[in-house]
Amino acid sequence: MNSGTHYDVAIIGAGLSGLAAGIRLAHFGKRVCIFERHNAAGGLNSFYSLGGRKYDVGLHAVTNFVPAGVKGTPLGKILRQLRIDRGEFALCPQKGSRVAFGPRGERVLRFTNDFALLESEVAAHFPAQLGGFRRIARFAREMPLSGGGDGASARAFIRDSVTDPLLEDMLLCPLMFYGSASEDDMDLGQFAIMFRALYLEGFARPLEGVRVIMRVILDKYRQAGGERRMKCGVRSIVVRGGRAAALILDSGEEITADHVISSIGAAETAALAGGRPETGRTLGYVETITVLDRAPAALGWGDDTIVFFNDSERFSYRDPPGQVDTRSGIICFPNNFDYGPGRGLPEGFFRVTCLANYESWAGLPEERYRADKARWFAEIERSARRFLPALDPADALARATVATDMFTPTTVEKFTGHFRGAIYGAPVKNPGGRTELSNLYLCGTDQGMLGIVGSMLSGISMANRHILQAPAAAA
Repeated sequence: MNSGTHYDVAIIGAGLSGLAAGIRLAHFGKRVCIFERHNAAGGLNSFYSLGGRKYDVGLHAVTNFVPAGVKGTPLGKILRQLRIDRGEFALCPQKGSRVAFGPRGERVLRFTNDFALLESEVAAHFPAQLGGFRRIARFAREMPLSGGGDGASARAFIRDSVTDPLLEDMLLCPLMFYGSASEDDMDLGQFAIMFRALYLEGFARPLEGVRVIMRVILDKYRQAGGERRMKCGVRSIVVRGGRAAALILDSGEEITADHVISSIGAAETAALAGGRPETGRTLGYVETITVLDRAPAALGWGDDTIVFFNDSERFSYRDPPGQVDTRSGIICFPNNFDYGPGRGLPEGFFRVTCLANYESWAGLPEERYRADKARWFAEIERSARRFLPALDPADALARATVATDMFTPTTVEKFTGHFRGAIYGAPVKNPGGRTELSNLYLCGTDQGMLGIVGSMLSGISMANRHILQAPAAAA
């Protein structure tokens, strides 16, 4: 084995958290190398090509969006610490989103990037709950960016302020779908992070999607002097004396580093170090993607950016007993961001996300897997269309469709390496990022920071806390 290569910091995984950590460290003169098993960077926030089109993998929207000039925000912090000009991300705000509950979405809360709209919606539809809602918002606004992570229940906290179970469920539905790894609840610290990200701040998107963000981040990493080795995964971590003594790559090559940061997840990292990782009961998702020959608004579906829907009396956020739970989910229209006059996507996109059971998809014969995908594709879209204006003629969607695709939990597992396709990782988070090995740290999903902005903030915070601000003797 070649053991002649040594780095100040080795980073496992070229997702956004790992890349952000690498940029921050390289800015301060650290010799950094990122090792990525796949041929594309981005992890859960990347893109792929199919049939001549580029599809975003994870991006419905960039959360934590605020207008220029707003101080003390997560977005401002990552721009400053990664030395990114705000215009480089080219973020365009959402037009407007809603939470729709009931068999046909009869109960609605609308929200935009102006928190005043959601507050007015609560005042109109839940007037007796307005004071409690404001207390919840104040708590989220005052929570430090690092969040909590002490295991306190978000539902229990909400019930101390809000007594209507419908409002409780309607507030939690978007936050859970965009960031909870726990069934029917979420950690109070993560609740505060997500409440701020979605409601107090908001959604945005570059016209070209996640590719814009990836280009900027990869350019910043290269300009800072960081090294990146693609299609070069880490096979195992050699442990000696309570430290990560070396990394063994898929090729058999051995490299060493003073510090190791892993962005691939807590269970996945533990497995590399020879441990027996406990993944717990993780949550999986399916998503359908329909490409249209016109914008959704031209089809008759209006200007909704994102619709969070639920048809049942109570919102159930659980690993479903069958392959997919179509009772609730997310509808995303990437066309419906404010891209500016004369600018827009060349085709329409209709995306629907629902909870899915990993075991029901894993290990299926290829023919059965394809048949099940086709069956559920139709069921998922049928369910989602109940929460959108009816089309005339009824087959207008079929006539406008030019391409489709769908991913399942096994797709996520195959292309990201996340056990069981768990997008949000394990239910129990590690906000401090420390592991049993003194020089091995976690960033990303299992550190508890979610979304594009959260992922980058996670990488920055771990680089700052454990390496750049650590005493020299700790290395």
